[in-house]
Formats: sequence, C-alpha cells, structure tokens
Amino acid sequence: MTSRTISVGALARVEGEGGLEIVLRDGEVKSAALTIFEPPRFFEALMRGRAFTEAPDIAARICGICPVAYQMSAVHAMEDALGVRVTGPLRDLRRLLYCGEWIESHMLHVHMLHMPDFLGYAGGVDMARDHGDIVRRGLAIKKVGNEIMTLVGGREIHPINVRVGGFYRAPRKRDLRALAERLERALEQALQVARFVAGFDFPDCARDYVFVSLRHADEYPFNEGRIVSSRGLDIAARDFETHFEEFHVQRSTALHARMRHCDAPYLVGPLARYALNADVLSPLAKEAAREARLESVCVNPYRSIIVRAIETIFALDEALRIIARYEEPDASCIAIAPRAGVGHAATEAPRGMLYHRYRLEADGTIADAIITPPTSQNQAMIEEDLKRLTGAFVHLPEDELRHRCEQTVRNHDPCISCSTHFLRLEIDRG
Repeated sequence: MTSRTISVGALARVEGEGGLEIVLRDGEVKSAALTIFEPPRFFEALMRGRAFTEAPDIAARICGICPVAYQMSAVHAMEDALGVRVTGPLRDLRRLLYCGEWIESHMLHVHMLHMPDFLGYAGGVDMARDHGDIVRRGLAIKKVGNEIMTLVGGREIHPINVRVGGFYRAPRKRDLRALAERLERALEQALQVARFVAGFDFPDCARDYVFVSLRHADEYPFNEGRIVSSRGLDIAARDFETHFEEFHVQRSTALHARMRHCDAPYLVGPLARYALNADVLSPLAKEAAREARLESVCVNPYRSIIVRAIETIFALDEALRIIARYEEPDASCIAIAPRAGVGHAATEAPRGMLYHRYRLEADGTIADAIITPPTSQNQAMIEEDLKRLTGAFVHLPEDELRHRCEQTVRNHDPCISCSTHFLRLEIDRG
C-alpha cells in the first residue's frame, strides 16, 4: 500500500485562518478535514444582557467583508420578536445596502482571491503585474459597492446607520441619484468581467449538491424569503432549527451543520442561490448568464466565479432600479416598544444563507442568541468536495496538488473570520 499526507499550514486567499489535511492511500483520497484552529469569538455570549438596540452594531463586527448581512439579520430577527414589519422606501434602502455589500464582496473574491487560480498566479498582487487593467477594473466596481455602503450605511466597513425599525438617517434623494452614473459605468464593466471569467479553463466535474437558500416569490433574495432546498424543503425561517442542526467536531473550533432528517451536509452560497432563484434575476443578468453559457443549475463548483459575476451584474442593476424610484421617507425609522419574545431571521450574505435567533426579556434585553453563519453550514460540504474532486489530481506533484486542494476550498469563498477562521493543509500519502 502506498500512502502520503499533504498539508497546508496556512491556506492563502481565504478570509481567516485554518488548516486542511488530506490522507491518500493507494492513490485514493481516504479523508479530508478542515482544521479550523482560530479561537472561538463568542459573539452569541457577548449579546446576552445587552439591549436589543445594540445587536445590529455588535453583529456587524463579526465580519469586515459582509457586516451588512450580520447586522440586517439581527435587525430582522429583532423585528420578528417585536412584531414590527418595515416596508416601502425603508425596505428598499435595505435592499440597496445589500446590493453594495454583494458588489464589494463578490468583486474582491473574483479578482483578488479566485481569479489568480485560473490565470496561474500566487495571488492578486502577482497577477496585477501582468494584468493591471483587469485588477483595476475589478477594484473600480468594488469601489462603487463601497460607496453605496457609505451613503446608506454611514461607512463602508461596519456600517453605523442601521437600526431596528429602519435607519438613523435616510439618505437624500439627490445623493443617491449622484451615484447612478458610476453605477452605470460599473455595470458595463461587470458585464465585461462576466464575459472574461466565462472563458477560463475549468476542471470538468459535477457534484450532486443539496442546495439550500432563501426563495422569494418575485425577488432575487437578499433579506427576505422562505428557506428552500433542491430536494423540496420549503419552510419559514423560524423553523430553521427544526430542520438543520449545528454540531461540534474535535478538529475545528467552528461548528459544522447538517440537515436533521437525512443527517447529510448541504451547500449554501451563490451556486445554491442561483440554482433556486435564477428565474427571478433581472432580464439583464439572465442575458449575461446566457452569454456566459451558464446553465440554469450549475453543479461545477469551479464555475462559481461566473455565478458571482452574474450576481454582481444583478446587484448593480437592482441598485439602479431602487435609486430610480426612491422617494425620501417621512421618517427614517418606525418607533418600537420593547416586549418579551423570540425572533428568527434568515438573510443572504454574499457567501450564503445566514440564520439568527434571539430571545428577548420584557424590557428588550437579549436573553439568548443563536447565529449560524454560511461558512459553518458549508464546512462539511467543502470536505465532501475535497474527497470527491481532488481524487482526479492525486497524481500531480505535491505543490500542484496542494494548489488544487486550496482552489477547491476557495470555490466556496469560506469566511473563517465568521465561522471562526482558516487555513493550513496537510496531505498524508502514507
């Protein structure tokens, strides 16, 4: 029997720190394990005893790349507990804020984290030496996303203008209109990005994923919808814990997740969102997907870079639509009285569905909090990908095999900062 172990001490171009261990026996992958070793961050414990009004700002600190999803999930869960529903221009502003976050997060991942894998570079900085125009174009699109977050959220990282019931201050109509020209230019650039990444040389593979995402009747989902799966699940956010469970594995400081009824892993994120919601993309995004030859359900995880490019086009298109119809609200928020209750919410972070649950005391104090980030939900499926996909590459030299393993993980843009952190690789060939 021949065997070997391949290890990556610290996986590059992922958000956070962790390790990866692959064990090979007689040329086959016997096991693959993510070993997230960064200490837990205990945000759920930090919430206890704090006022419900503090949750959005605390939750936003979980991630510097997708703080909007964390704070808006907290806001929606609090409003669910307090019996409040936000509609009209305030709801539109929330969708606009999500557009900003998706644009900046997707363009960061596409250009600085994922694209170097396909063009043969160690990272975005090396790639920029030969492809400066491509990197500058990606960062220019990202900048527009950051501008939306600054204007609507108060600042581009860890926004401070979001509150339970609405916003501290609603942006002026003329300020949003001033963004339109830059959004139009970014949209043209994003269409070029989609055409460019569609031409990459992708490994030929397919996975039989169980996709899970939000589904809204007539909107591509950001912050509302039912939780659905590609196997027929269709539930409200408040039933999440009935159908999904988190569990601890010894090798990781981040929890894993599985579906209770089948004890199986599942996938959240752009591939799942697109597979379950492609029919409600904007016409322009649908046309871009057709031009990129993106099938209605994409089961090749290496092609997820195309899906992120298409979702960026949608977010820019949606932002322009929201700004065109925006009218300043009479008030920037709804007045809320505290009460006892339990609130649930699921929203779509760029990396996938994010679930929050809070239990409030009668005075609005947080008694208990549960936060399930997308990377925790995807960890088990990423390990399944490594077992099933890297088997085709075991003949490669050590460095090339290590690169393929890292690329396989990067397909899903794991955010270890959220789950908690990532990546070190060990490959054991015996």
